[in-house]
Amino acid sequence: MIQYVFLALFLIVSGVHLWDSWTDNAKRRAYTKPFLLIFLTLFYCFAAKEISWVLVAALLTSWLGDVLLIPKGTKWFVSGGISFLVSHVLFILVYLPAIRWDAVLWWVFIPVAVVYAAISVRLTLTLKGNIPKPMLAPMILYLLANSTMNLMALSQLMTLKTAGAAIAFAGAVCFFTSDCTLYLVRYHKNKDLIFKKHFTVMLTYLLGEALITVGMLLIQS
Repeated sequence: MIQYVFLALFLIVSGVHLWDSWTDNAKRRAYTKPFLLIFLTLFYCFAAKEISWVLVAALLTSWLGDVLLIPKGTKWFVSGGISFLVSHVLFILVYLPAIRWDAVLWWVFIPVAVVYAAISVRLTLTLKGNIPKPMLAPMILYLLANSTMNLMALSQLMTLKTAGAAIAFAGAVCFFTSDCTLYLVRYHKNKDLIFKKHFTVMLTYLLGEALITVGMLLIQS
């Protein structure tokens, strides 16, 4: 039953954090942010029949990214981005064991890959004039890693064809949406482009992490 305690704590803290994001209370957001992924990780550890330590590492590097993004400044943003980049690589490693490449529908995979590439290129071109030049290459690398993570989640879905795999892929899509939104919020010249910017970033992010976790739990059960 303890896993449900940690799930309840994750949902409660997420709700408080999202409310503070909606009301743009930066100080209170900083208080709850370090607890979000900790409670989700603990939920996974107690709910899983056999713990995937790679998934745990992916969640904890996401947690570290959250913490590093709390202070303001480019160096903190870059440090958080590096931590999330490692997290995406680890999520890729989580999906890979289940994938059978002969089961992948390439007529689906390739167009979806093109869509992710197009979004990444469009986002980069849109923000190119506003992003410091040293950060441009890391941004492209990050979007590539996130897109690859999504494509591996899709490949897992095409292989397993289960509800768990579908939920995990939905989570990956939410994660990609959150990251693209974060870049727009931080670097787009129109600061009002994204509706309730902090809320939108965190809602899609928390949904992404939670759906990936729940999806992998269902796959492992």
